[in-house]
Amino acid sequence: MSNQERYALPIEAMYNTSQIPTDFHSHLEYEIYYFHSGKCKLLIGDSIYELAPGNLILMNGMTLHYPSIDNRYEYCRTVVHFDPAFASGLFQPPFLVPLLLPFERQTNRLISLKPEEQARIEPLLERLCQLRQSKDPLSHDRLILCFQELLLLIYEFESMPSYGQASPPKSIKHQNVQKLIAYIEEHYREDLQLEDIAFYMHLNKHYLVKIFKETTGITLFHYLYQRRINQAKMLFTMNPDRSITETAFEVGFKYVSHFSQTFKKFTGQSPDDYRKGIARSYKGASG
Repeated sequence: MSNQERYALPIEAMYNTSQIPTDFHSHLEYEIYYFHSGKCKLLIGDSIYELAPGNLILMNGMTLHYPSIDNRYEYCRTVVHFDPAFASGLFQPPFLVPLLLPFERQTNRLISLKPEEQARIEPLLERLCQLRQSKDPLSHDRLILCFQELLLLIYEFESMPSYGQASPPKSIKHQNVQKLIAYIEEHYREDLQLEDIAFYMHLNKHYLVKIFKETTGITLFHYLYQRRINQAKMLFTMNPDRSITETAFEVGFKYVSHFSQTFKKFTGQSPDDYRKGIARSYKGASG
């Protein structure tokens, strides 16, 4: 049994080369994403980034994000998820600097690290991944110390004046897709029709569908439904007792049956089962 399993530390760290496609997703944990190699467009909210080795992304987790990868290249990254409340408890006085500030700003920042900075952070990430899997009881404390050192280093990088936020790509196609995602973010609760979106974008609807799929790897309406279900999950997480019907209408569905079918398609659970699972987790935490 690893220390992660033994002590249920709310820190997950994994070096990953899997090219199994993922969907747009969000989570309550903060995320550190480090790109080693491959060819990948990372979509975070309405921004699209062409990743380069040494890119470090700091995410609050709640923003929908999705890596669109090119399977012709090996896709290597290290991902760290951690619970904000747990991390906050690690950095009480006498710590002097607000180490969680880069995540609390909710700007989902991407930093391009220089080679010398890459050489500093990569061994830390590797050690964190190793300690997470270790069966040595001392590794529990070493993991926490390593995690603290990682956040100290990230805060140092993020605070340097020379580290501006990397700019999203400037191609017209990517700009149009970013504008489209921003429009969906503002209007996903409404009865959106493709014709309405095309009218707003001043573009042919077939062209819109084409460039969205080319850029993101999924269809426009797949993204729209994912955004609605993500919002529903967040609402249930905040209040497991809230009405399924009320939630369905609030996130943009006209029919509860369609909402329930779509919710199960994206989560593997019915809305009611999801609510019950959240309620059980709350009772377990309080008990």
